[in-house]
Amino acid sequence: MVPGALFILGLALSLVSCEETLEESNYKLEGKVSPPDLKPAKWLSQTTVTLDGGKRRTFLKEDNSFIFQGLTTGTYLVEIENPDYSYESVRVDINSKGKHRARKNNLLQPNQVAALPYPVKMKPQGKFRYFQKREEWKITDVLFNPMVMMMVLPLLLVTVLPKMMQDPDTKKEMEEMQAKMNVQNNMPEVSELLTSFLGGGTPAPKAKKRVTEERPKRR
Repeated sequence: MVPGALFILGLALSLVSCEETLEESNYKLEGKVSPPDLKPAKWLSQTTVTLDGGKRRTFLKEDNSFIFQGLTTGTYLVEIENPDYSYESVRVDINSKGKHRARKNNLLQPNQVAALPYPVKMKPQGKFRYFQKREEWKITDVLFNPMVMMMVLPLLLVTVLPKMMQDPDTKKEMEEMQAKMNVQNNMPEVSELLTSFLGGGTPAPKAKKRVTEERPKRR
C-alpha cells in the first residue's frame, strides 16, 4: 500500500506542477507593424518579427499584425527584420498577473523607461543604404582647384592692372601711395633714435662728402 500511495502522490504533484507551468506559459504578445509609404510588393512576405534576437520568429498577417503565444512572465525584445527598411526595437514586460508594459529599448540608458502603448505599434525609421552615392562632377571643383587658381590669377593681374592704370583717378591714388612710401623711407632709422634718446642728445648728422672744386691751374 505504501509504494502505491507514494506513486499516486508523486503523480498528483507532477500534474499540479504541469498545470502551473501551463498557466505561466499561457501569455501572449501582440502588436502591429506599419508599412512604409511606398509599400513594396514583397514587403509582407519579407518582413518577420523576432523575440530576443531570433529565439522565436513569426510572420505578419494580412492586416500587418503579429502575435506570439505561449509566453511566460519576463522581458522580451521585439524586433522587426526587413531587408529594405529599419524599425526601432521595443521591449515588452509581462508580469505574473499577465499585464503588459511596452517601452523603448534604450541601449545607452537602460534604466530610463519611456513607456509605449500596448499592443505595440512599430513604424519604419528609414530605408537602408547599402551603397554610397557616387560624387557628381561640378564646375566649381575645377574653378577652385589650386593649380587652376595659380594659372588664372596671374593672367587676371596682367590683363586688369594695365587697364586700371589708364584710369586717371586710379593713377592719382597710386602716385599718392608712392609719395607716402617715399616719405616713410626718408624717416630716420630706429637705431639713431635710440642712440639719441639714451645719449640725451640729438643724433649726429651723417658726414657729408666734401666736394672740392678744382682750381684752375696757373700757367
